[in-house]
Amino acid sequence: MLDLVIEPRRQDLGGFEVGRVLPYMKRRQVGPFVFFDHMGPVKWPQGISMDVDVRPHPHIGLATVTYLFDGEVTHRDSVGSEQAILPGEVNWMTAGRGITHSERFERARRDGGFLHGIQAWVALPTEKEEMAPSFAHHGSDDLPYYRYQGLQARLIAGEAFGAKAKVETHSPMFYVHWQLDAGTRAELPGQYPERAAYVAAGTVEVDGQRFDSGRMLVFTPGPPILFTAVTPATVMLLGGEPLGPRFIEWNFVSSSRARIEQAKEDWRAGRMKLPDLDDGPPIPLPGDPPFPSAPAV
Repeated sequence: MLDLVIEPRRQDLGGFEVGRVLPYMKRRQVGPFVFFDHMGPVKWPQGISMDVDVRPHPHIGLATVTYLFDGEVTHRDSVGSEQAILPGEVNWMTAGRGITHSERFERARRDGGFLHGIQAWVALPTEKEEMAPSFAHHGSDDLPYYRYQGLQARLIAGEAFGAKAKVETHSPMFYVHWQLDAGTRAELPGQYPERAAYVAAGTVEVDGQRFDSGRMLVFTPGPPILFTAVTPATVMLLGGEPLGPRFIEWNFVSSSRARIEQAKEDWRAGRMKLPDLDDGPPIPLPGDPPFPSAPAV
């Protein structure tokens, strides 16, 4: 049954706004998911300013998951990766003991166009928080896809509905993209103890209530949940096994407050390597002055 409805808060990233859903005061995480941002939909003109880009910044203790419905984002990081992501693909970056990356909208700058997608963070198990950083890109062929009547479903990561994605994960979880025609009914099974659904577009009905886009529905453990699409709808399903409490400050996630403080000092002191293929100025810690020079590489 339905436990909680979360509405996103608008957050300015310096060049555009996102709808921030997790973390939320009454629900810090769902399974291993500790952060969930809805980007767009936004239409940009040709020649957009570089101010909309997300300049180099650090992470620890998590994996970032970028998934697009529309547009293109170019990722560069400190393990040498450079990868554009398109709709229906996955960029999965494991920060572990520390990684830096940038996200740039180069195609939109060149040609104009849309951006619409989800940026999520997945916490790592305590014993893997200090693992080596890495990056993996997965095309749509790596992601199990199902189509039946008015339902299209793509498994982005983890295991669900009897399928397993090729994306390497580090704890039991699921992340699914549903595309529903109006009138279509679909069921979220009770496989995991923590489950949620985010309505990214359209309107759905659950437990006799209607929910428009921009709502995250968090469910109690138990039986399957039936969805009915009132209009054509895009729904993201997510959850898994809980990992325990996590501290989150800026771009850092950890089971240890002291580890976050260390990461902040490492970033201030220039001890975190910047992306190999991005020479843009890095983002300072909130409240800090701009870097007088680029951190050491």
